[in-house]
Amino acid sequence: MSSLKLLFTLLLSTLFLTAHTHQEDITKQAIVKIYTVSKVLNYQEPWNSSMRSSTGSGAIIEGKRILTNAHVVANQTFIEVERYGQRKRYIAKVLFVSHQADLALLEVEDENFFKGVIPLTFGELPSIEQKIVVYGYPMGGSTLSATIGVVSRIEHHRYAHSGEQFLAIQVDAAVNPGNSGGPALSNGKIIGVVMQVISRSQSIGYLVPVIMVKHFLQDIEDGKCDGFADLGLTTQKMENPALRRYYHLDENETGKLVADIVYNSSLNGVVKKGDILTAIDGHKIENDGTIAFRPHEYTDFNYFVDKYQMYQTVKLDIVREGEKMQVDANLTHTADDILLVKTTRYDIMPTYYIYGGYVFSPLTRNLLLSTNRNRLALSYFATQWPTEKKKEVVVLLKVLASDISRGNNNIGMWPIEKINGETFDSFKTFFEKLTAAKGKYVVLEDKDGVRLVIDREETEKKQKEILQKYNIEYDKSEDLRKNSEAQ
Repeated sequence: MSSLKLLFTLLLSTLFLTAHTHQEDITKQAIVKIYTVSKVLNYQEPWNSSMRSSTGSGAIIEGKRILTNAHVVANQTFIEVERYGQRKRYIAKVLFVSHQADLALLEVEDENFFKGVIPLTFGELPSIEQKIVVYGYPMGGSTLSATIGVVSRIEHHRYAHSGEQFLAIQVDAAVNPGNSGGPALSNGKIIGVVMQVISRSQSIGYLVPVIMVKHFLQDIEDGKCDGFADLGLTTQKMENPALRRYYHLDENETGKLVADIVYNSSLNGVVKKGDILTAIDGHKIENDGTIAFRPHEYTDFNYFVDKYQMYQTVKLDIVREGEKMQVDANLTHTADDILLVKTTRYDIMPTYYIYGGYVFSPLTRNLLLSTNRNRLALSYFATQWPTEKKKEVVVLLKVLASDISRGNNNIGMWPIEKINGETFDSFKTFFEKLTAAKGKYVVLEDKDGVRLVIDREETEKKQKEILQKYNIEYDKSEDLRKNSEAQ
């Protein structure tokens, strides 16, 4: 009898291992290696770019689509994909991309690519200590890699690709360059997409959680990606007892103080400075600005904003001068709509205009990250809200040396406040004023009253010669050329 039991046990174990191995093989069939050729944009010389090749990972999901990171295909010019266990590459194209959430969907026109593949499906947001397997094609080899780990924590974290903060899953599974875009699975289902690592630490990686992926997929159902909403508020923690007493909050009331509201926020006029946000959709906001998204687990209160699609409405509980009330927040803006210095740009060439060797550009985060020159002063703008009078910062990026710019050749990353004594609200307005100037001189001025004078007549005579000298084909970026042609 004992021999029969042993035989039966061995048979069950063999069947289990066979089934498990078969399931693993099915999973691996849906893992993809991505080869990307992309532009390397030069924000210091915005008319120039170079090329580079890189690899990443992805997963085949329902609808014959490949899910990966946005940063794997950012600024792409050519993409190929290769399935597990094969050596043939297929041409792919970007179908949708969310640089905010660092997610992208690819499509492959050749139907042969998907033959025999069972697409991966999605699970739910995992629990702490839940086991996961990370699949991908990291550096150190050319074949598929699988690393095992557990979920360490779940909370809001800054996404390196966009610079915005969203929910993220921290895992201890080994994650390396090339893993980006690969799926993290638990019980055979996707619970996240590999996003980034902490370079100074070992075995700490971050995933875009499945709820962000589902939001992205739901967002694109109408054929366009609207993104994740931003309330357009500056808020302040209320942990200080004196601050709480000043705003007449009792011991049982918690929330976050509204310190400022951007002029074009949909909450302007709905919420006021000095209001206390106490709850979102009935979920209590703590004095440190966190909110419970599961029992005993807290993250940033924007968690319940991020769950909504753009143009939906979320209910806010507020306390205004001691009176409790509830208001509707219409989600109409992303972070890019309400920032003076926009989030990091991808998939578009930098905007610039060259006027007699003077190179002008809007201040972007890409530009800030590309140089240390005057960064401290310029970084201040990245912390500010726009206003109706100032929606964008314009800088004199650099001066191309010539006989008409002597004495100014060392000026660079210089923020401009006025042109010919007039202010302007954006680079577009600045460009229009500069190209429409009629006087003998163009006078530029910063906020301290320091002036730079350009001889307009001399500049127009030397413009073509200067461009040729520096081997620059166009005096303005493609977007400005298109706008000029349209007019």
